[in-house]
Amino acid sequence: MASRGDFHCHSTASDGVLSPTEVVRLAVRNGVEILALTDHDSTEGIPEAQAEAARHPGFRLIPGIELSTDIPGNEVHVLGYFARIDDPEFQAHLARFREGRVGRGRRMVEKLNAMGVAITWERVLEIAGDASVGRPHVAQALLEAGYVKSIPEAFDRYIGRNGPAYAEREKMTPEEAVSFIVRFHGVAVLAHPRDLEDLDGLLARLKEAGLSGMEVYYQDYDEETIARLKAAADRHGLIPLGGSDYHGLGGDYQREPGMIPLPDGPIQRFLAVCEERWARAEKRAAP
Repeated sequence: MASRGDFHCHSTASDGVLSPTEVVRLAVRNGVEILALTDHDSTEGIPEAQAEAARHPGFRLIPGIELSTDIPGNEVHVLGYFARIDDPEFQAHLARFREGRVGRGRRMVEKLNAMGVAITWERVLEIAGDASVGRPHVAQALLEAGYVKSIPEAFDRYIGRNGPAYAEREKMTPEEAVSFIVRFHGVAVLAHPRDLEDLDGLLARLKEAGLSGMEVYYQDYDEETIARLKAAADRHGLIPLGGSDYHGLGGDYQREPGMIPLPDGPIQRFLAVCEERWARAEKRAAP
């Protein structure tokens, strides 16, 4: 079932395959009316995506971001929407996070080489092109060299959170990421939470920090998972949002923009929260 909204997509501004223009065009072809571009640690694709969105009457682009955070033994990703992305301090933080991704990628290649896995940092950079280097580019190098048969296998076998070639980088805690987004008047949403332990405890802490929603309708989540996550969102008063997390990398788990069963109700709730947040921010900024 397709949705008219998709609040989690990536472009070549981070680790996606398609340019921001191409992502918008694909979303429009799929019947999406409201799309959030949420590249990792980057809003550099937003102006291009906005220019393309303006060419499609009735289509709305939401400026977004995805931040990676750490908890013991796992990662937690937080999505942010409608933050003041033109704020110099906001962009300075993102630039520092992107620099950390590059260093982390190089260290992963070094660890892989030490294990006898012969991929090069130069090839990873070629695969990334103009994009911000990320783990998917290392995964593509592993796939290309024949060490794995799929991108998910590269993460599971080598570069996932608990993999032998994983490398750390500077990150915030989940609470810090939510507070960071809210500080710049954005709306924070927890991404792909299916496998997180003690989800209720985490949601309670993040709600106190300012969390507004949680991804419930995501990629290949089955009906049982959706029902469990929807119940958790309801318990904590969170909007049950959804996104394809489209990268264009292929694989059985991949979904194109809009190819998720997100109902209209949560979309309207989300937009109402965004409009209220911006109204408050503009009131505070008025002389």
